[in-house]
Amino acid sequence: MAKETIAGLARRLGISKASVSYALNGQPGVSELTRRRVLDLAEELEWYPSSSARALSRSRSGAVGMVLSADPLLIGTEPYYMGLLAGIETALAEGDMALMLRMIGKDPAQERATYERWAGERKVDGVLIFDHLHDDPRPALLERLGLPFVLHGATGMEAPPAFSATTTENAADAATIVDHLHERGHRRVSHVSGPLTHRQEEERIRGVRKSSARHGIDVVQYEANYALESGREAVVALFGTRSAESATAVVFGNDLMSMGGLLALRDLGLRCPEDVAVISWDDSLHCQLASPSVTALSRNPTMQGRVAAELLLSLLDTGEARVRSLPRTELLVRDSTAIL
Repeated sequence: MAKETIAGLARRLGISKASVSYALNGQPGVSELTRRRVLDLAEELEWYPSSSARALSRSRSGAVGMVLSADPLLIGTEPYYMGLLAGIETALAEGDMALMLRMIGKDPAQERATYERWAGERKVDGVLIFDHLHDDPRPALLERLGLPFVLHGATGMEAPPAFSATTTENAADAATIVDHLHERGHRRVSHVSGPLTHRQEEERIRGVRKSSARHGIDVVQYEANYALESGREAVVALFGTRSAESATAVVFGNDLMSMGGLLALRDLGLRCPEDVAVISWDDSLHCQLASPSVTALSRNPTMQGRVAAELLLSLLDTGEARVRSLPRTELLVRDSTAIL
């Protein structure tokens, strides 16, 4: 059976094609009775307007763009990104929008080219960007291209940014972690962070050091890259030559690094938490199922993704830039920091 057209719906109902279009696209110009008749007939015929026609009627593409500048293998195994994507997809589905995702590795030129192509071809109505960088060129580029955007996790701002963004209280999260370790009696801590090119890591490091200084805790800093293997390498570097000066606890920048750290501690013959306690900055099923289970910050990436997507949808509807502060996270205490 051939797919019905707007003209066919109009003939069946004895109204104009414009009235059918207004009713189907939720636009003013028709009575509620007419709108109901159109929608009821469309449902009866299992008929839906084509996405291309609907996009043209709205002067929109009906899609949101997202470029992830990270190793695709890391993204595929990183629960934080998976949760983030789930939240984004949920919000976009409710807004009848699609997600166009590109994973490009660590190539700024390719990321820039992707945005330029999307803008030139009108592939997306707006974009979500992540991992706020030092001297980040993307906000200025997207403004020049006329692409509305939301920066998820904006940091290092003395005043609210002039663009739409979500912000996180990294200093408060750091204090939560350090206070917990202080209560457990730790006086020397290692902090295995993600890449220092990310502004959030600079804020986390500063927060850990400030809170540690308040409690008289010494901190040893180590830069890694969020991958499981980098967590393993960090522990080998920090504890491979165990001495009286070694830390008694390690704070990892994400759950995958904490898993690598646990494996390395086991290989080195060190027990967790008896010899070295472990905390992860992200929670996930990995942390819950590990042996021992890992104390972690519950940052709720699904909620974060939803908030970022809703902020972008609001920007597209109103043109108004807004900043949303994400809720302070909760520390989920598990066996890896138990008092023995």
